[in-house]
Amino acid sequence: MDSLSSEEIAARLSGSPEERAALVRAGAEAGVAEAQAVLGQMLLDDGQAREGFAWFNKAAGQGHPMALNMVGRCYDLGWGTAIDKVRAAECFRIAAERGLEWGMYNYATSLTLGEGLTEDKAAALAWFNKAAAMGNAKAINYVGSFHEDGWVVARDMVKAADFYRQAAEGGDFRGAFNHARMLLEAGQVEAARGWLARCRETATPAFVQKARDWLKASSWPELDAALC
Repeated sequence: MDSLSSEEIAARLSGSPEERAALVRAGAEAGVAEAQAVLGQMLLDDGQAREGFAWFNKAAGQGHPMALNMVGRCYDLGWGTAIDKVRAAECFRIAAERGLEWGMYNYATSLTLGEGLTEDKAAALAWFNKAAAMGNAKAINYVGSFHEDGWVVARDMVKAADFYRQAAEGGDFRGAFNHARMLLEAGQVEAARGWLARCRETATPAFVQKARDWLKASSWPELDAALC
């Protein structure tokens, strides 16, 4: 890697997928933390979770915040290793304290659910707010939930609706669904239909089913078609 000029690296990164993968692996094997983190994600996406987990650990050992967050995700979801919510929460905490917005979001989620540590919704909201201030759409959506449900803060549907709108506009599929719910309550059915369609574009199959079930039991069952 040290023998390559910046121009040669750029050329290889703009080449074929095989060339890019070879360059990333070469960097990872040479000890470059960023390359190790990227290789870990590539392997995870390719279904090689155990190998991805190993490379995340190598990068995390060098202090790479996103790699540390991904080690937490692996422990949280059992990707390439046994599920360990305590270790997951600890990884998220360290990544959050190092300024990583996704670490903040994941640590806040652990605090909200009490997974791997004692539930603390007040601390969770503080971390969600920090991630939201950095533009994390999923965190913004969660802040909306706190205001809708009256967790820690007084229940405020106006604030909840505004946070959901921001999350939806930021690309979060949960935010898009929650924004659609608020629009429906306000009588804006066609606008809601558009956000339901946006939700469907990126939502997981499990979430789409949950959203469809909600619609079927609502006053607008015909809008289920927007999620098909």
